[in-house]
Amino acid sequence: MQASMGTGDRVEFRILGPLEVRHAGATVPLGGPRPRALLAALLLRANEVVTTPYLIEAIWETPPACPESNLRTYVAGLRQRLHRAGRHDARLTTEAGGYLFRVAPGELDIEIFSGLVERARQARAAADLAGAARHYRDALRLWRGKPLDGLPLGPRLWAALAHLEERRLSAVEQHAEVRSALGEHDAVIDELRCLVVEYPLREKLWARLMGALVETGRAAEALTVFQDARRVLREELGTEPGDALQILHRRILRRSVSNRPPAEPATQATPRAEPTTVPRQLPPDVRGFAGRAGELRQLDAVLTADPGEGAAAAAVCAVSGTAGVGKTTLALHWAHRVADRFPDGQLYVNLRGFDPTESPMDPAQAVRSFLEALGVPPQRVPTQPDGQVSLYRSLLAGRRVLVVLDNARDAAQVRPLLPGAPGCAAVVTSRTDLSALVATEGAHLLTLDVLAADEARTVLSRRIGPGRVDAEPDAVDEIVARCAGLPLALAVVAARATVDPRKPLAALAAELREAAGSLDMFEGPDEATDIRAVLSWSYRTLSDPAARLFRLLGLHTGPDLTASAAASLAGVPVPAARRLVTELSRAHLVTEHLPGRYAMHDLLRAHATELVATTDTAAERDAALRRLLDHYLHTAHAADRLLEPHRDPLPLEDPPPDVVVTAHADPRQAMRWFRAERRSLLAAVDQAAALGLHRYAYRLPWTLVTFLDRQGHWPEYLATQQVALRAARRLGDREGQARAHRFIANALGRLGQEDAAERHSYRALRLYAELGDLVGQARTRRTLSWSAGQRGRHDEALHHSTRALELFRAAGHRSGEARALNAVGWYHALRHDHEAALAHCARALDLHRELGSRDGEASTLDSIGYIHHRLGDHRRATECYRQALVIYRELGDRNGEAETLARLGDTYHDAAELPAARDAWHQALRIFEEIHHADADTVRARLRALDVDAGRRTGGPAAGTRRGDADRSPLVRPVGLNG
Repeated sequence: MQASMGTGDRVEFRILGPLEVRHAGATVPLGGPRPRALLAALLLRANEVVTTPYLIEAIWETPPACPESNLRTYVAGLRQRLHRAGRHDARLTTEAGGYLFRVAPGELDIEIFSGLVERARQARAAADLAGAARHYRDALRLWRGKPLDGLPLGPRLWAALAHLEERRLSAVEQHAEVRSALGEHDAVIDELRCLVVEYPLREKLWARLMGALVETGRAAEALTVFQDARRVLREELGTEPGDALQILHRRILRRSVSNRPPAEPATQATPRAEPTTVPRQLPPDVRGFAGRAGELRQLDAVLTADPGEGAAAAAVCAVSGTAGVGKTTLALHWAHRVADRFPDGQLYVNLRGFDPTESPMDPAQAVRSFLEALGVPPQRVPTQPDGQVSLYRSLLAGRRVLVVLDNARDAAQVRPLLPGAPGCAAVVTSRTDLSALVATEGAHLLTLDVLAADEARTVLSRRIGPGRVDAEPDAVDEIVARCAGLPLALAVVAARATVDPRKPLAALAAELREAAGSLDMFEGPDEATDIRAVLSWSYRTLSDPAARLFRLLGLHTGPDLTASAAASLAGVPVPAARRLVTELSRAHLVTEHLPGRYAMHDLLRAHATELVATTDTAAERDAALRRLLDHYLHTAHAADRLLEPHRDPLPLEDPPPDVVVTAHADPRQAMRWFRAERRSLLAAVDQAAALGLHRYAYRLPWTLVTFLDRQGHWPEYLATQQVALRAARRLGDREGQARAHRFIANALGRLGQEDAAERHSYRALRLYAELGDLVGQARTRRTLSWSAGQRGRHDEALHHSTRALELFRAAGHRSGEARALNAVGWYHALRHDHEAALAHCARALDLHRELGSRDGEASTLDSIGYIHHRLGDHRRATECYRQALVIYRELGDRNGEAETLARLGDTYHDAAELPAARDAWHQALRIFEEIHHADADTVRARLRALDVDAGRRTGGPAAGTRRGDADRSPLVRPVGLNG
């Protein structure tokens, strides 16, 4: 189709710097920032269909209400601009599921860059070092600055930006190595000295610099460089240099340095830094902020000053003061004000140091949440807390990130969360003295006092209007005095005055005077600092339904909740619940910290918990909590049915009529709901277990299995199923125990604990056998089969799969039979019995199609494609893989799509269709990188080996006769284990 674009349509598309399109020497106007970001996303995946969900995540960090409509508008605008500039309409076309932007060879700078790097590698392999240096130089000259500079970037484009920078840096390293081999040591040394400052954790750069120094007779300087590298790595990562640097160092000491640094070992001692995203975690700024000018100047002086050459650590400021004094408000207001000075992101966590209902957050939990925000997939997080902290600090090294640690308990809770490198900054808030951080971390202390009277008046004026404040100065003075200058109290009073603008401020002052009292847990040194009167008074002004909901919110242990959850908690319809939470929000008793999600300050949560315990009966509290748990249970069950429709449903009674079950239109909506509610669902599991509500403690974990497994949250998968197992035992539910053992085995298998997984599998198998449950036995055999296959015990895996097939057939379970047939065929294939493999998979395919199981059909087509590949029938293998790809794309299954693309690349490779293999592997790698798949490195290695493989083919056997690559272990995920 590219051929339809004539030579007059040739343009230059430039993304290696600010986005630019040029034609006939002139720049083509592209419109506003968002359409430009859309074009960038399309160019990064030129000549392939880009799905609408991908584009939405590429150009919006927070999508608008109807992003698809906006997207269509931007596409139409781009087409018009390209058409007016003389471009052919075939450039940007609408395809099934997305859009396709076509470019011709030589038009897109990133493709030119890739081609030049490829030519450089080929020249180097042919010992043409001068030619390699020339190609690397030409490739790097294409970079005009920071790619995509000035564009609004969503998560997808941020990930693409990080990938582009990594490719540039790899080329820089290779160029330096080639030039060093050509004897250009002095120029290379100067460049490498700059690069190790910019990228201090890349050991290859340090090694290149040491090698170049030795080649010029400067061994002493090389040894000094090693000590510099060692100091940086120990300070930043807490580790010694890796084997490559250590070996080079010893060679220099022995004065026997080779011309090139040793190759990197397969295993590095240094923790691997993951590709990062740019987190924007700051909660919203507070409207009506006033005063604190001196404190803001102190924060500016401490935290945003240039770190300078002598700086050894991140700047840290600890803000302390009494409850409600506005520590968090000040920290967040300042953070928003200077956010642009920390372009690599802002991290935020509430450490719950003084939460009345929950224990302080463990620092390890906070570190894991930061790693998740920085884009590290769960399966790549180190298991030990020290390793997690090291990875966290390595990700921040060389970046400018602001870290806000709110509501800390003490210095020990804070220390692991502080960034280690200069350029970053941390602001900590706490109700206690954090002077211990001064001695150990060089922190600056800022003690926050109550607002001065004039500042408090300004707060009220900005919140309720200067006219009312000026009209009743005496009443305002009394309100300020009664609130003791506490910003929280002032905000609550201002909210009340705003809700009822006709009420005189004098009446508000009188009510405050009469409402004497205190929050026992938050008493100040004298009556003037007691804020219970303000909170109690605000609560009493609520309507009866809103007051009841406020109390019941004290029963919710999750971090936030939706209107639907609130409706179930209160036993009211969702529209009524929305009105009630709006009333609470206007009274500043809850905060809508994310669209549609409501949270409570810890003081307010304490007040609600206190009130519900003293106002509502035990029966009322129990009924409300059960309604909330039913909401989560039934909504999660319905969402799980969308994610895995052929999973045997959990027998549930109909929900009570006053429980809201959130409906989801499709699997994508269901997955989004699970992601948003994950922490609340996990909290609900723990709460049900703690209160002895064993049926919920068993059933809720069942609903989370598919979600936690597909998202890679395997530690949580394991923990929740351990809760389920204990609950099933207390209920005397032997079937539930068997199911929990099986799920625990699945989770342990994902975590690499195969021995423990096998023990739980056999316990499940024994229980199912005692119960006479054929389907349960069959599913457990499938688990045992997968576990054996992971260990390479294919005979054992085939035995278990065959037994599973027999049991499914005996039970009349056709969906299970289809999956077992596929598994039997798969393990026959791995045992080289291709005829039996093909027969079983063919029957599986027919049955999946009869049942309408699209995911099973795709998985089986993938298996059949692999079998044909092993048989040397590359054409039929390709056909099967392409059919599987159509289904995976239809289902939006990016993981399945990528794995099949990887195997399709294998088939093309063995058929000597190297360009097609490269294309398939590139597509697979792009998806693997997007979803943080562990097999990305495997595909990357296959791409790197492509040139070597092509060289072998030049003098090797004819295409189609080589079996080496076909014998590789395939990239296959288990299907249907979580039924």
